[in-house]
Amino acid sequence: MPPAPYAYRQLDDPKLEAKAQGLMETIRCLTCQSQSIADSDASIAGDMRSQIRERIAAGEQPEAIRDWLVARYGDYITYTPRVTTLTWPLFAAPLAILLAAAVLLRKRFRRGDGA
Repeated sequence: MPPAPYAYRQLDDPKLEAKAQGLMETIRCLTCQSQSIADSDASIAGDMRSQIRERIAAGEQPEAIRDWLVARYGDYITYTPRVTTLTWPLFAAPLAILLAAAVLLRKRFRRGDGA
């Protein structure tokens, strides 16, 4: 199959290309997994870059494209996870651990002052 038309070709409008590039840097390559689609040479990354550029050129907003990609490929695809009913514990756990550590340290130091 021939490569996607915008896999390795930028949009003519620099503002639209900047929007596309900004979004591509936050989307994970499904093949490489440690690279964004902006950095990956995998064929699926090229296809995704082309889809993003085509949608941006058609006037679609980056957030709408991100929503479409997440709906199609799942939350794993984005480097910027969203807080949802399933993911809020991941965001709250570090705060809870810090709070518990502060309380324990405070009790420990209070005990040491009275002796």
